[in-house]
Formats: sequence, structure tokens, C-alpha cells
Amino acid sequence: MSLPYLPIARGILDKIEETQADAIRSAADVFATTIERGGLVHLFGAGHSRMAVEEIFPRIGSIVGFHPIVELALSYYTNVDGTMGLRQALFLERVEGYGEVLLANYDFDPADCALVISSTGINPVGIDVALGLQSRGLHVTAITSVAHSARVDSRHPSGKRLFEVADLTIDNCTPPGDAAVIVDGLANPVAATSTFATTAIVHTLNVLIAEQLVSRGAEPIVLGSPHMSSSGEGNNLEEYLAAYRARVQRRVPR
Repeated sequence: MSLPYLPIARGILDKIEETQADAIRSAADVFATTIERGGLVHLFGAGHSRMAVEEIFPRIGSIVGFHPIVELALSYYTNVDGTMGLRQALFLERVEGYGEVLLANYDFDPADCALVISSTGINPVGIDVALGLQSRGLHVTAITSVAHSARVDSRHPSGKRLFEVADLTIDNCTPPGDAAVIVDGLANPVAATSTFATTAIVHTLNVLIAEQLVSRGAEPIVLGSPHMSSSGEGNNLEEYLAAYRARVQRRVPR
């Protein structure tokens, strides 16, 4: 039996490496500079893009300097039906102005920057967040599927897609519609691709940021694994949390 998903995945990763290296390095430089200066890199993602936010921070091997913004109503829909269901999440991400309501809960500094993740790049919530952060003076990087966005109309009243409003865009190189394997007899393809593609990008960013900070003499605090021994030896969780707490204290939710 063939395993059709794996060559598709390898092809996407190869395309990211071949076409997005400059954009990834540029984003890493912006993020490393922000972190070196004591600022925060704010992270936003709705739906499954929330998973990429969590892969950046907090995560084993992740760097203090990021601030995740994740709204449960937009991402916690595993009940599928009923309370906290899929219908509500899909509705809310299309509500104009909701992104600005989310941002109103935080204080931002122009010395900060941001990463907004949306593979489709067409829904108002992500675009509103990007525009709202820019209006506060923040540089905004986006991770999105340019192929998908370019093929469909924006749902934002401006008519723009995320890649058209971001200061810097990293293309996750995934196909329109996200799912990539066609099975005979099925109307729709199966097997989404954006999660692994975006995760590969964000961990590449983490590596480049760490390298840059070390080379600048600003060694970052990185979360070690608490699972390497039964005693948790080598676990620096308290140091990690203290460093994060000190950095975000001026911009915690109001």
C-alpha cells in the first residue's frame, strides 16, 4: 500500500526551504532584535493556527520573549456540536471587529512586534488583529498560504487578504483548501497540510532566533524538558516562568 501523504509533505517542506528562506531569516532577525531589547513578540492564531502558536511558546525548547494570544472561543471546538462547537468558531472568526475587541484586553508597546498565523488568510479576525497591531506601531509578520488566499476573495470589509496587509509574509506553501490527498470516490480531498508546514516554519524561526541571540551575547532562557528523569532533574521551569512573568508584567490582560 502506498503512503501518498508523505511525499506531498516532503514536497511542501522542500518548497518552503527553496522559496521562503529569506523571509524566514528576515522574520527571525525582527523577532531576535525585539527579544534582545526586552520586548515581546505577540503571537495570534485562530482555529488550527492556534496549534502553531503553542508550538512556538510555551513549549520545550522555546524561548522567553513570546506572548501567545489565544481565544478559546476561536480554537476550542472539539465538542464539535453544541456548546463550544464548530459552528460558533467558524462564525466568530468571520465577525468584523472581533479582532480589535481581543486586542483591547492587552497593552502593547511599539517596541514589540507580532506574528499572525492564518493559513487561509481571508477571515476578518486575523486581518483585524494584524491591522490593529500595526495601528499600535507594531511590525507584523504573517504565516499564511498565499496559494489559498490568492484564489479566494477576502471576507474582510477592506477586501484584503492577510498577506496583503502584513509587513512581512512567510508562505507555508500549502495548497488551496489545505487538504491534499484525493481519494477515488470522495468529493473532497483528505489530509490537511498547513499544521505541519507552519510548525516546521516556526521551529526554524526558533532555531534562528536562538542562534542570533547567542551571537549577540544575549543568551535566551530556553525551557528544558521536565521529562528526562523521574525527578525532573534539569528542569528550569521556575526560572522560565519568572523570566516570562517579568517580561509580560506591563502587558498582561487588563
